[in-house]
Amino acid sequence: MSDATSMAEDFASGRSDPVQILEQALEKASEVPAVFISLTAERARREAEASAARWRAGQPLSVFDGVPLAWKDLFDVAGSVTTAGAAYRRNAPAALLDAPTVGLLCRAGMVSVGKTNLSELAYSGLGLNPHFGTPHNPHGTDQPRIPGGSSSGSAVAVAAGIVPIAMGTDTAGSIRIPSAFNGLVGYRSSSRRYSRDSVFPLAHTLDSLGPLTRSVRDALAIDDLLHGRTQTHTARSLKGQRFVLAQQDVEAAVRNNLLRAVEQLKAHGALIEERECPTFQATLDLIKHHGWLGSFEAFALHEALLDSPDAEQLDPRVRRRLEAARTLPASQLLHLVDARR
Repeated sequence: MSDATSMAEDFASGRSDPVQILEQALEKASEVPAVFISLTAERARREAEASAARWRAGQPLSVFDGVPLAWKDLFDVAGSVTTAGAAYRRNAPAALLDAPTVGLLCRAGMVSVGKTNLSELAYSGLGLNPHFGTPHNPHGTDQPRIPGGSSSGSAVAVAAGIVPIAMGTDTAGSIRIPSAFNGLVGYRSSSRRYSRDSVFPLAHTLDSLGPLTRSVRDALAIDDLLHGRTQTHTARSLKGQRFVLAQQDVEAAVRNNLLRAVEQLKAHGALIEERECPTFQATLDLIKHHGWLGSFEAFALHEALLDSPDAEQLDPRVRRRLEAARTLPASQLLHLVDARR
C-alpha cells in the first residue's frame, strides 16, 4: 500500500476513488485476524461515498479526504463500544459521540474503518491480548514476532496494508514501540498537543496521542489536520543540521540498524555528534529506586476495578502490574513528582 499522500493524489487524478479503496481495506481487515476489535463498515461506506462525490465535484474537504484510517480502541467513536482491549468492557454502553480528535479527522473527510486491538487497558509494550487475540507482526516471516504495544492493532493495520494511517496513544512507548517493531513512522506528541477528551486513559499526566503512518509527510499532514491547518510543506536540506546520537548499551543488531540510518543522514549532509546522555541513566535509576510515576496514576485510575468482581476478567499480567503500585509508599510518589519538576 502507498502512503496516504500518494493515495490522495490518486483520488485527485481519478486513478482510484475512496469507495474502491475502502472496500479493499474492509476485505483485508476481515482476512487478517486480531487486528480490529470492531469494524465500522456502515459508517465508513457512507463517508467514502460522500468523499467520492466531493472528489468528482472537485471540492475535497482536505488533502486526506477519503483516506481510510483506524482508531485504537481507546477513542470514542459514536455508535461503537470502547473496550480498551478489556473483556469486562465488551458490554459497556456504546459511545454517543465521537471523541474530538475523531471528529476533527472526520470533518476533514477521512474514513473511519474501525477500532483496533491493543494491550489490555494500554498497559503493556508487548502488544499481547488474551481476550481479542494478538495481531501478527507482518515482519515475522521466519517465526512469529510480537507486534509491540500497546497500540498493536494500529501498527499492524498500517504495516499489513489495511489502512495507511492509524491513530494510537502513548504513555511510555505505546506508539513508538509498535512503530519500531513494524517499520513505521510513529509520532508521540506532547501530552497537550491534541485533545484527549473521550479517550480512555491510563495515566492522566503522561498520556498522549499520535498517528502511526507509512511516511513522515503523512504524520505531518495529520498534525496539520488536527490543528485546522492546510499548508504545504517544503522539505529542507539536511546539510549542516546537527543530530546528537546518545551513547547507550544496546544489542548489536539494534545498533547496526541505527547506524545504517545514521549513515543515510550523513550522506545528505547532516552532522552527527555522539555523546553520553546522563539523563537516560538518571531516569532509569529513579524508576529503579522509586518506581514509575505512571504506575501510581494507573493504579489510582483503576483501583475501583481492582476491588470489583470484574478484576477476575483482567489479563493476569496487567492485573499484576496494576496491583504492584497498591503497596508503594507515598514517599516514593513524592520523590518522582519532585524529580519531574
